[in-house]
Amino acid sequence: MNSSQPSFSKIQGPVLITGGAGYIGSHTTRLFRQLGVPTVVLDNLSTGHRKFAQGTLEEVDLGDRAALEHVFALHRPAAVVHFAAKAYVGESVVEPSKYYRENVHNTWNLLEAMRAHECRDIVFSSSCATYGVPLRVPIDEDHPQNPISPYGRTKLHMEHMLEDFSRAYGLRFAALRYFNAAGASQAGDLGEIHEPESHLIPLVLFTALGLRQKISVFGNDYDTPDGTCIRDYVHVEDLAQAHVRALWKLQTGVERLACNLGTGSGYSVLEVIETCRRVSGRPIAVAMAERREGDPPRLVSGGTRAFDLLGWKPARAALEDIVGDAWRFHLAQASTAQRVS
Repeated sequence: MNSSQPSFSKIQGPVLITGGAGYIGSHTTRLFRQLGVPTVVLDNLSTGHRKFAQGTLEEVDLGDRAALEHVFALHRPAAVVHFAAKAYVGESVVEPSKYYRENVHNTWNLLEAMRAHECRDIVFSSSCATYGVPLRVPIDEDHPQNPISPYGRTKLHMEHMLEDFSRAYGLRFAALRYFNAAGASQAGDLGEIHEPESHLIPLVLFTALGLRQKISVFGNDYDTPDGTCIRDYVHVEDLAQAHVRALWKLQTGVERLACNLGTGSGYSVLEVIETCRRVSGRPIAVAMAERREGDPPRLVSGGTRAFDLLGWKPARAALEDIVGDAWRFHLAQASTAQRVS
């Protein structure tokens, strides 16, 4: 982490964390609570997990305006950190209506509730998917935003909505554009549990655990050193740090900001698989498959805005650290499942 750690004593709570029972939301909730900032988790548990919700949980859907208004009236949040959204690119192509309803309309509901209850600050979980197919790599924040999927377009619509509400109503916002969230808590008790799972690192580790027969590699003829796609993996605990820093920045006077969250380093699919073999000490079978439509050869974060604006620098950027934390989490999950069965 950057050596100039700010004092977060100025963060005003409670902080309402939508999607706080999910993967990144649960890590961020934990960090706020460790810093002494009170939180309220709002999650409909459609993809989140009750066991990951920490502190006060309001089991509410953002589409239920009356229930949302009740939560604001009851808890009087001083700020919102907004993770709740649908996030499967492929599904968004098949069911765009769901994505515009769940992501765009429900975010409008949230912003209207914030306006009604004079809650001014919001940190938004955006995505590098808003950039679309990169014109240049690494991708900095000045890169054109031209998303190619309904998922990416909804995230960009949400960014535009925040900007419009900021200019018209005085909303203060931070839009944080993640690259590939990965890893798990160093304590080993929080991590990725998605149904279905689509992220590479857990899928490779499931193969190491014997839960899958093989891992499919989609294309080995890209213009990269080993022919497989390169991605920028950022540790989930580092993402949590960025959200805390972003809210601190808003509450100390910044009106609006947008920045990438990545390490600036890329790893290929084969490098990830080899690292998983090394960390787990187990064999991992690989099957080559055809390319997937829309997969760019490289997606790597660029720019220094997160450091310049937030003082944020990933503390666990090494792939071995990311995979090691994920392996401990999934190994513990598998052991628990075996004991229960």
